[in-house]
Amino acid sequence: MTEARAEISSGVVDLLGVLAYGELSAFDRLAEDARSAPTLAGRVALASMAGAEIGHYEMLANHLYAHGASVEEAMQPFRKHVDAFQESTAPRTWLESLVKAYVVDNLAADLYRELSTVLDDEVRRIVLTVLDDTGHSAFAEREVAAAIEADSTQRDRLSLWSRRLLGEALTQAQYIVAERDGLAELIVAGSVDLSGIAALFRKLQQGHAKRMQVLGLG
Repeated sequence: MTEARAEISSGVVDLLGVLAYGELSAFDRLAEDARSAPTLAGRVALASMAGAEIGHYEMLANHLYAHGASVEEAMQPFRKHVDAFQESTAPRTWLESLVKAYVVDNLAADLYRELSTVLDDEVRRIVLTVLDDTGHSAFAEREVAAAIEADSTQRDRLSLWSRRLLGEALTQAQYIVAERDGLAELIVAGSVDLSGIAALFRKLQQGHAKRMQVLGLG
């Protein structure tokens, strides 16, 4: 007799679904960016990161399945907004690709770590494992620093690019939260501030500003 699988809440399904689609999109993005890398070292670095992203996707898919949920169905509500973000922020250069991945990955990590505080131990462990840095941050910091040192005009251009990425990402995130009550409830449950969602987005902006200083684009 097959053992019954414990169901998980709609909010957790949404959280794992948007994470899974984010990982799948990251795999596509990094695999494509790897092909345009100017060096073999860059190609290898991004291909390795892409492999890690698809591994994370499979971990999320397996957990959803183990609890009676379909990863395809869980991802479906988020395709429109994630795809809209990807299409509106298509990089034109290798450096823009690196900065985009750096900004998006770290914003996502900040967001989901905040939400992980209200998850049970098993789901929290999976979420934090998925958010582990695949090595992109240090790689991007080195590449951007070298590019700015070689051509100081890159700093202003990439700074503008990072601000655009932040604005587009937060806009799509707001749309998603407005449409998914389960996610909104998770955010409110995990917030010590009565303003909840607004407070979380302010915190994300603050984290982004600090990282841009580290990247040399503050």
